[in-house]
Amino acid sequence: MEKRLSGVFAPITTPFLENGEVDLKGLKKNMEFYAASKIQGYLALGSNGENKNLTNEEKLPVLKTIIENKGKDQVVMAGCIFESTYETIYYAKKMEEMGADYLTLLPPSYFKKQMTDPVLIKYFTDVAGAVKTPCLVYNAPQFCGGTTLSVNLVKEVAKHPNIVGMKDSSTGNIENYLFAARDLFNVMAGSANFFMNTLIMGGTGGVISLANAFPDITHELYELIITKQYEKAFKLNEKVLRLNKTVSGAGGVAAVKYAMDLAGLAGGDPRLPLLPLDQEIRNTIKTKLQAEGMI
Repeated sequence: MEKRLSGVFAPITTPFLENGEVDLKGLKKNMEFYAASKIQGYLALGSNGENKNLTNEEKLPVLKTIIENKGKDQVVMAGCIFESTYETIYYAKKMEEMGADYLTLLPPSYFKKQMTDPVLIKYFTDVAGAVKTPCLVYNAPQFCGGTTLSVNLVKEVAKHPNIVGMKDSSTGNIENYLFAARDLFNVMAGSANFFMNTLIMGGTGGVISLANAFPDITHELYELIITKQYEKAFKLNEKVLRLNKTVSGAGGVAAVKYAMDLAGLAGGDPRLPLLPLDQEIRNTIKTKLQAEGMI
């Protein structure tokens, strides 16, 4: 297991200016805040980072800003998410040159019917074999046309020396992946909803959207679990679940960004076609976060 993949990772959001351009200054401001926190690191260019709403030319400066402003001992997982093996390897090498610590690979989805286990196994292993930077596979059917990684696929790619783990953001599959592969590589939760259960069952960490606005409470939960202070952990986990429902559950990326605004960070609105939150939802989120003592 890779110790650097143990802990809480924030799936960094991408702030935008009013004219729609990427706000790199705002991102740097956010990173300075995160660098002083106790979280283990970041997932750059993931779904919370609005990967598919960025041009390829924008992705690299965003990643560069995150890498250059991370804390001394923090690590960066870069979402290397493209459709063809050729393009994925092309950008994987660029991200490697920039200093990404890990590369996260999502299944291609345009030719979804052809994305069988043999095709995806070859895709993941071809990319992992083309770079020295360790790779993780990313199971998120909601972002790749409904493709869910099979347990057999996970067991197979876990044999590759440069595939060191997986992030699972799906619903109801984490236990199967843990039973199949937790002794082979790192299994990480992609949601606060099953973060605690994942750790108790042998997972190593989690990529938690709530950490974008409130990194300290997510790290505190991690510490309580790994030190087996379960009574305190169960109580805090209830609060984390309520917060996650209030934020991510209320409006996805737009709600995460609004919670960041309330926490004094550069959140802002998502990029179209994602819409800003309406005022009623904003008011509800603010009221609930105030009631929880978070703002």
